[in-house]
Amino acid sequence: MKTKSPAFSQSYLAALEKYLERGAASSRQAARRLGLQAVKLEMDMLDVARVHEEALITLVLPTPPARASDAIIRRAGAFFANVVTPIEESHRGAREANIQLRGMVAALNQRTAELAAANKELKQEIVQRRAMEESLRTSETTSSRLLEKSRQMQDELRHLSRRLLSAQEDERKRISRELHDVIAQTLTAINVRLAALKSQSTANTKDLHEKIAITQKLVEESVDIVHRFARDLRPSVLDDLGLVPALRSYIANFAKQTGIRVSFAAFAGVEELNSAARTTLYRITQESLTNVARHAKASRASVTIRKIRGAICMEIRDDGKGFRVEGAALIKNKNRLGLLGMKERMEMIGGTFCVESAPGKQTTIRVEIPDGKPAAEKKPVKEIRQLRPERP
Repeated sequence: MKTKSPAFSQSYLAALEKYLERGAASSRQAARRLGLQAVKLEMDMLDVARVHEEALITLVLPTPPARASDAIIRRAGAFFANVVTPIEESHRGAREANIQLRGMVAALNQRTAELAAANKELKQEIVQRRAMEESLRTSETTSSRLLEKSRQMQDELRHLSRRLLSAQEDERKRISRELHDVIAQTLTAINVRLAALKSQSTANTKDLHEKIAITQKLVEESVDIVHRFARDLRPSVLDDLGLVPALRSYIANFAKQTGIRVSFAAFAGVEELNSAARTTLYRITQESLTNVARHAKASRASVTIRKIRGAICMEIRDDGKGFRVEGAALIKNKNRLGLLGMKERMEMIGGTFCVESAPGKQTTIRVEIPDGKPAAEKKPVKEIRQLRPERP
């Protein structure tokens, strides 16, 4: 409740007195102006009622009782009603405004909830879009790497194809030269000697036996050369006896021809590999030791086949001069074509191929073939070790 204003009380008293005496319309207008003034002063009906009561007491009590009739009270009540009418109107407007405000607040709350839900969905969509953008960036990066790797592999494949064609042609030239220079000449010599024997059939027996012996020796040499070609193309011992005897035989011949000491160790379970895997290990050993003899300038080498967890591992080491291990350099260097061939062979049977080397350091070639046999089928490991002869 607001504190009443003295000026308002005086104005109210004067207007009420005038109204009681005259009752004119102007007095009713004065009453309405008082009501508007009370609204401005933020007075409620109870405040105005107290001011009215005080003013009525002031006007009625000094008056003789005869004049304090019911008519005066009713006229004062009418005046009071005129005064509080603006207050009632303001309260009615306030109530209506309050109702509207409540409706607006409810609508605003609903709208706020809808906006919150929409904002939540928007945040989720933003997170999803960011995830998709990140996935796209990752995919683009992966695609770029794959594309670059594909280009590199295409370049490697082109170089490899050219080298393979060149190697095939070189091999054909070598075989042709060997056949022409060795086999053909030997067979020609045999033919000449047989012709001489035919013309000298009347010669003494001792001379005839010597010439026959020389001719037999030429035939034996030709047979040995043919056998060597056959072994280079496909060693029969690999199919007849197995990988370990074939490697032992090859390493013995390699050490005898090159003077390089080669140690060999293998476990018996390697023979359980299929034919393709055993052939691959043989060819990799053959190519690796050939590279050692041609390029490494080594005095010692070793070939080790052992069982590791889940795989069979073969390592070939030498104490030579080493070389730089780089993909592009290997492709472009014709002396390293054999390394690419070994890698391709291992990938064909599902294995892995690794080269460790550096200029001035030893070289290690490591290959691994997954062992897919169940544990119950595996046989005990048996070690086979053999040291090749000393350098002649």
